[in-house]
Amino acid sequence: MTRKEITDIDSGFDFLHKLLFNILLITDGRTTDILETLMDETVSLQVIRQERLNEEQTAHLGEAIDAPYYVRESILIGSKSQFVISHNIALVCSEYLPPLMFETIVAKQEGIGKTISTFGLQTSRKVVDSGWSNDTETVDLFYKPMQLRFSPTKSRIPYKKYSIDFGSQPGIYLLEYFNPNMILHRWKQVRNENQR
Repeated sequence: MTRKEITDIDSGFDFLHKLLFNILLITDGRTTDILETLMDETVSLQVIRQERLNEEQTAHLGEAIDAPYYVRESILIGSKSQFVISHNIALVCSEYLPPLMFETIVAKQEGIGKTISTFGLQTSRKVVDSGWSNDTETVDLFYKPMQLRFSPTKSRIPYKKYSIDFGSQPGIYLLEYFNPNMILHRWKQVRNENQR
């Protein structure tokens, strides 16, 4: 293989890498569906932390709602590869969710997107912010520093922040950090499969 051919392959991969992440960052559809398609495997949810906010934490949100708020921190993992695909923080307001959905989320039974799909709920999603962050700049929904559960990387980390609205009210806020190495990981899987 010539140096030019290698350069062309690298340029093509860089273009594909940016294109796929740009699709993830702007879509207002179910991100999990896109991730499963990209990775060619189902993903499973692992809840790292889930807790009810206290009154002081709720006051920082500027909300005077009596219904409980919950914070859930989770990761999505490839079911076959065990590759950590994303690290997610969700803020859930029970007042704006159907009770059965809220109970399912609190019981940690399923991911939020899959729960919405299972119950056939009508929702809309609004992307509030998206972009690329350095590993040292990752924060949660309350702007507190956080450590991501995928391997430290020198690459910038793509993220997307959005709301899931039930009717006219945002019942869930989500912040998703995507593993910047997942496209390379999938590329290597395909190459290995083709060499067998």
